[in-house]
Amino acid sequence: MASSLIRPTTHCRWASLRYGTRLGVLTLVVLLAVSLAPQRPAAAPYPPMVQVFVANTGSDSVSVYDTRLSEVIATVPVGDSPVGAGAVPGGGEVYVTNERAGTVSAIDTRTHRVVATVPVGANPFGVDATTTHAYVTNFGSDTVTVIDVEQHEPVRTIPVGRFPHTPAVSPDGSRVYVSNNGSGTVSVIDTRAQEVVGTIRVGRYPAGLEVDPRGRRLYVANTGADSVTVVNLTTGRPTETVPVGEAPMAVAVTADAQVHVTNAGSDTVTVIGGTTVSPLATIAVGAQPEGVAVAPDDSFVYVTNSAADSMSVVDPRTHRTVATVPVGHQPEGVAVTP
Repeated sequence: MASSLIRPTTHCRWASLRYGTRLGVLTLVVLLAVSLAPQRPAAAPYPPMVQVFVANTGSDSVSVYDTRLSEVIATVPVGDSPVGAGAVPGGGEVYVTNERAGTVSAIDTRTHRVVATVPVGANPFGVDATTTHAYVTNFGSDTVTVIDVEQHEPVRTIPVGRFPHTPAVSPDGSRVYVSNNGSGTVSVIDTRAQEVVGTIRVGRYPAGLEVDPRGRRLYVANTGADSVTVVNLTTGRPTETVPVGEAPMAVAVTADAQVHVTNAGSDTVTVIGGTTVSPLATIAVGAQPEGVAVAPDDSFVYVTNSAADSMSVVDPRTHRTVATVPVGHQPEGVAVTP
């Protein structure tokens, strides 16, 4: 905590000397003592409330992990087979896809309660959101459902490629990129027009994908090719294909463009990056890692281990797993809120 004492100005000190009174001399002595006394260092700010929401497919629930307390503080019942999780910017709500129910649960991040259940297409899988709309990939319908986040109502259905897997919103909110697992492509949705404006060819069975914080590159995990396709978003064309572990599933990118890729078949996370994108590290995590998300301040990366009923906490600076947190059964999607 900062000191409550105010350091006197030079003008005040010389005014005391000019009058030459005993009071002036005493004041000078006191002021010098105060100025020479060791000052109490400012207290470290209380860490912000960052929460991690984990969709437990086998438990029909969402685990809420408080990063300040380093523990699960709530378990939220949702629909049948929750798979994907995505946070609305600002942190007020998290959307969770219930694959077998054909619905999406909207969770209030303060009360940890479901505030709405929204019907979508068949087998909803992934979800991501802008400040106004949530985008849900319907794996069984070859569509994306657009939900108004204020009204909690579907407002549009957009046809995309075959077996849409994961959506990723660009940093400026102008585009949504959708991996089409059965087409080997990525659909590009314009969020103003709410329609597909482009298609990008990538690798075999594309799954998780993410845009770098500057909006320049798109990283797509190709589950069937054990690789990541790097797309230049200025040209809309792939530039590189980077080998990773076996069956890559999800992608998360830090502010310094370190790309974390979960390898479900290798029980590892591959970190790639650099000017010419290449592997930087391989991190051992739990069994069958599927989901991944980065803390708002890049302090940690959170990885769900579907076959271990746990979440690994990874330090992106040291490329090491620093904690393992028990969650629900078969955790998959994960979202972090400020």
